[in-house]
Amino acid sequence: MGNNATDGVICIIIACSLWATTGTAANLAPSISPLAIGAFAMGVAGLLLLITASKTVIKERAKLSKVPVLLVLGGISIAIYPLAFYSSMKFAGVAIGTVVSLASAPFFSIVFERLINKKSISLRWTISFIFGVVGVTLIAMGKQVHGQPTLVNNSEYLGLSTMHFGVILGLIAGLSYAVYAWAAKQMIDQGISSNASMASMFGFASVLLLPSLLITGDNLFATPTNTAVSIYMAVVPMFIGYLLFGYGLRHIEASKATLITLLEPVLATLLAVIVVGEKFNSWGWLGMVLILVCLVLQIVKVPMKLGGRLTV
Repeated sequence: MGNNATDGVICIIIACSLWATTGTAANLAPSISPLAIGAFAMGVAGLLLLITASKTVIKERAKLSKVPVLLVLGGISIAIYPLAFYSSMKFAGVAIGTVVSLASAPFFSIVFERLINKKSISLRWTISFIFGVVGVTLIAMGKQVHGQPTLVNNSEYLGLSTMHFGVILGLIAGLSYAVYAWAAKQMIDQGISSNASMASMFGFASVLLLPSLLITGDNLFATPTNTAVSIYMAVVPMFIGYLLFGYGLRHIEASKATLITLLEPVLATLLAVIVVGEKFNSWGWLGMVLILVCLVLQIVKVPMKLGGRLTV
């Protein structure tokens, strides 16, 4: 792995570390609607990205005008992700919603790269994916055993049970995340800087997200704590985190980037244990180890040969 690729991996790991703080931060302001905190954080971060990169966006507007489909597709995906992700956790429960959303994103990413970009699937990626998905699932099992509420009842949505509806929303979240990462990577590969790519897509998403706060955002600034949490979520995990993620995408594939983001639930769980005081059984801790193995497989160059490269 070259230095650029290593830098890309490190940037994405830092981004994951920042994203992992969102659950603990949101726990400090339970009166804020999950939809509101998601729309505000992503929407404001989008505006900040667009403002800070405005000169670059203007300079590269000719290049951006050549990829309108990627720009709109990425922007819509960014807008959908927080709404689907937080809603999935509401309907299916925190553990299941997180597992479905985060574990499905790498799968969708590799499907895009295989079907659209005709890239083969490496043995390393396949083994890492298996470790990662099993690890996230075990973390969820550890959470559930210790009383994490699973918000499932007998209500039905579109003819589906609440649980099934939440799982579908989680798949939508994973798909939207993968689409955004894939679109960003395509823009970068076509010569558009990561700053311009991220800023343009997030700016578009902001136009879609921020108006929803007229309905959901009543408690965003109701107390000093709510205000601090809202601003923190927008500036640190979203603004800075996605700047780093965009830089990382310059140097590694989208499928690999989304696979590395499976580190996020590990860090989020550790924060929940240390800060919030949650308890996890041995399955949860084993899950963390497996995700770390998944991460090591992506960072450390270990020879893996089984008929060259796997294909699907």
